[in-house]
Amino acid sequence: MSKGVKLPIDGYVIQISNPNKLLWTDAKITKLMYIKCLIELAPYLIPACNQRFLTTIRFPDGTNGEAFYQKNCPEPIPEFATTAVQGDHRYVVLDKLATLVWLGNLACLEFHPSLELIHSAALPIQWIIDLDPSVKEEPRIMDAALKVGGLLRTLGIESLPKTSGATGVQLIIKLQPGPTWEELKQFGRFIGQYLCEQHPELFTIERMKKDRGDRIYIDYMQHDIGRTIASAYTPRATPYASLSMPLYWDEVAMHPSPKDFTLLNASERLQRTGDLLAAFPTQQLQPIIHSFLQVQK
Repeated sequence: MSKGVKLPIDGYVIQISNPNKLLWTDAKITKLMYIKCLIELAPYLIPACNQRFLTTIRFPDGTNGEAFYQKNCPEPIPEFATTAVQGDHRYVVLDKLATLVWLGNLACLEFHPSLELIHSAALPIQWIIDLDPSVKEEPRIMDAALKVGGLLRTLGIESLPKTSGATGVQLIIKLQPGPTWEELKQFGRFIGQYLCEQHPELFTIERMKKDRGDRIYIDYMQHDIGRTIASAYTPRATPYASLSMPLYWDEVAMHPSPKDFTLLNASERLQRTGDLLAAFPTQQLQPIIHSFLQVQK
């Protein structure tokens, strides 16, 4: 049994149990290494998750072991932890470094916040288009993202691409208050249908996996109250310890692989790029969506 380590964080002392336990066996990342990476990621990951209901995925025995989704705040709840109730669940609110380190010690390896804010769910503050490959290795995913981003740009909408950290790509549009959840779903369906008509060999909006073939699924339905998505800057439980990373569009044009962005190199990159998500401007989509809805009537 590995001897524990005590870390002073935010005025609290957090016990790190089994610091030498391998969490990512192939990448040779121990729990203590993971905690160090989380501390480096904290200025980016915490703002991306804060004010949202947080679901984590826990791997008590590392990525080669069993995993489970954690919606309710783990117990015992430390005094520094903030929680928020929605329905039957008391969620963790990721609002401080101590909470992030505590969750890391519990082998929470993935962070999936709600798409709605805790105190203001009526109107979305982001619109996310999720591009989900139907095959394990999809070399066309960045080309697909370029096509979606290009179409949005012709409509006057700028989007921020990010790797999911697994195989997909998500396009994020930060919103000024206006469009409703339902309006964005209708608009997303229109975007998806148009892309399927223009590139039938590349895209699909079929919900059933058996009907998708090898096409990339445009998941416009994922963006809704009560659903979650892998946060920007979250680690992922892949063999190579990948990370969900926001990208520049000129990087997307170079067709990077999700494997290029990992826990072990994220800090160096973020020191160069800064927080692309935080820096991305909000946009007023209401006039565009209103015009679209009028045409659809």
